[in-house]
Amino acid sequence: MADYGLVSLVPPLLAIGLAIVTRKAVLSLFLGIWAGGALVSGGLGLVRTFDWIVAAMADELHARILLFTLLLGSGVGMVWRLGGSQALRNWAIERLDTPRKAGLVAWLLGLLLFFDDYANTAIVGSTMKDVSDRLSVSREKLSYIVDSTAAPVATLGISSWVAFQLGLIADAYAELGVDSAPPAFEVFLRSIPFNAYAILAIAMVAIVVASGRDYGEMLDAEARARRTGEVVREGATPMQDVEGTLGEPRATRPRLLAFFGPVAVLIAVTVGAALWTGYEPGASAYDVVTGADYAAALVYGSFAMVGSGFVLGRVLTIMTLGELTDTVVDGFGVMLTAVSILVLAWGLGEAVEALGTGRYVAGYAESVIDPAVLPVIVLLTGAFVAFSTGTSWGAMAILTPIVVPVAWNLTGDHTMVAAVVGAVFSGAIFGDHTSPISDTTVLSATFTGADLIDHVRTQLYYAVTVAAVAIAVLLAWGVTGVTTLVWLPLGALALVGLVYVLSTLDAARKDVDPAVATTTGDRADDTSGSSGTERTDPVPERAREE
Repeated sequence: MADYGLVSLVPPLLAIGLAIVTRKAVLSLFLGIWAGGALVSGGLGLVRTFDWIVAAMADELHARILLFTLLLGSGVGMVWRLGGSQALRNWAIERLDTPRKAGLVAWLLGLLLFFDDYANTAIVGSTMKDVSDRLSVSREKLSYIVDSTAAPVATLGISSWVAFQLGLIADAYAELGVDSAPPAFEVFLRSIPFNAYAILAIAMVAIVVASGRDYGEMLDAEARARRTGEVVREGATPMQDVEGTLGEPRATRPRLLAFFGPVAVLIAVTVGAALWTGYEPGASAYDVVTGADYAAALVYGSFAMVGSGFVLGRVLTIMTLGELTDTVVDGFGVMLTAVSILVLAWGLGEAVEALGTGRYVAGYAESVIDPAVLPVIVLLTGAFVAFSTGTSWGAMAILTPIVVPVAWNLTGDHTMVAAVVGAVFSGAIFGDHTSPISDTTVLSATFTGADLIDHVRTQLYYAVTVAAVAIAVLLAWGVTGVTTLVWLPLGALALVGLVYVLSTLDAARKDVDPAVATTTGDRADDTSGSSGTERTDPVPERAREE
């Protein structure tokens, strides 16, 4: 295989740079793939470009994710037209009367749905979007809450992420031939305290929501939402517009059953199918969980969600069979933008694999390793690989087989192996949170109805803040040897201080209230749910002029 070296960074960095500057994710991704095709072929590169795109769609895991995404769009369409979203909004209006309450509920839902980040973003995003719109919470803020909870929590419990990583850990130890190798699940459990970014990212969401303080572009987004009632930026392209695609709900008497019924079916069937796919006669509970096919389970769960919509639609006499069938097809349309970006992001992944981008980055990092800073190097390397390839799973697949042997050969210590496993998780998630070509970032923006690039730009400030503290925690452990269980609480306290200091400084510069996210204005009394309703302005006149 040809060695492209530093040049291998051109396609992903080109795609990311164009996406941030132009805010046109589809065009930027295609041009990134095309650049890779030109480098590999030495010519125009269009043939290789489309080969990679087709290969991305043909991959079994990717095909299942696409099918799940489309079916989930149909499930969301069912819930919408059956009046479930409207019923939940009416219910929530009586109970969630502040942005803080809505944000905390979204955060708690994200913690509960830990078994898969895709399902997490789909359920929480779709559940809370109408409620947060009603309270003038910007779509950027909701996307941040969903994205920065779903992926991190999926690395801390039994999930599709962990099942994937367990296989990589077991394979890496098997390749080493270590006689005293602990079980992969034990290594995972020991890695949790070293997964500093994931733990602190979850804490950061709680701090931001509870304090109501924001900084960076998120402060601008929240000030806009409070000032004008516009939950998306003027000129933005929301990833999902359910109302625009599906029209008004068909139910004359909205029922909560139309929301909770399909969602409960999705969760129950997904979990049940995961356990079923992992079951074999004589298998232990551990084997069942780690051997489950979570991608297939998500397809079965989303299909069952659509099926439950058919049942409810007929039992409640809300829609005819023909209207229900039309809803399935219309629901696909809700997800077309997300599907397009996912396919192109995976196509770019094919390009960087052909160019050896991941191997180049990992090899460079390996040449400058010191045991005391090894977890930090792994975190930063994983972040760059995930950022530039758009896939956290790809970063895990590239790095784990490399860093486990490096950690063992450098120290002969299973604790260090666990530390780098946790750092791989942290780096992969951090890279995802800052990349506009990440699948989880795309889906978070999709299910919350946010503009993809706006979501990335606003989340970036918080992700970098959390990463800086996570690096400090890992460095403190590497230098002192004191357990991260001591440093993590101190890191959380540092985040509290940083949020208050940064929000105060940024708000003073912009002449707005640093806790603008705690205000709702007149929209708390407006039951129309329209995003353009006039309201009391909690932001000073200077901010309005800006």
